[in-house]
Amino acid sequence: MTNDHPSDTPESGPKKRRFLSAEKKFQIYLEAQSTDKPVGELLRREGLFSTDLARIRQQVKEGALVRLSAKPGRKTETVASSEFEALKQELSDKERALADMAVELTLLRKKTNGVSSGR
Repeated sequence: MTNDHPSDTPESGPKKRRFLSAEKKFQIYLEAQSTDKPVGELLRREGLFSTDLARIRQQVKEGALVRLSAKPGRKTETVASSEFEALKQELSDKERALADMAVELTLLRKKTNGVSSGR
């Protein structure tokens, strides 16, 4: 049985986008910065285009600027948005419970003050 569908051949299918880790991008950046090998050789070996290298260089520059512009001292922590939403909900629930308790306390004080004064 032969395969007559041209879309089933490896050459005709859409190219899958390659994912490069941050470490790999930085390695490519460093290698491109060295002058001992031609950049074209690196691009061919990695299967990249010059626009890919330009994008990597821009990302490295942006990352470096962000990191270098950070104020010394405590590092800011990042939190996942789902965790942030859960914390917001928990805070809202606790604020509601605190408000309910404040109302109860006020009512109890009124009852206690009314009874103890004997009036």
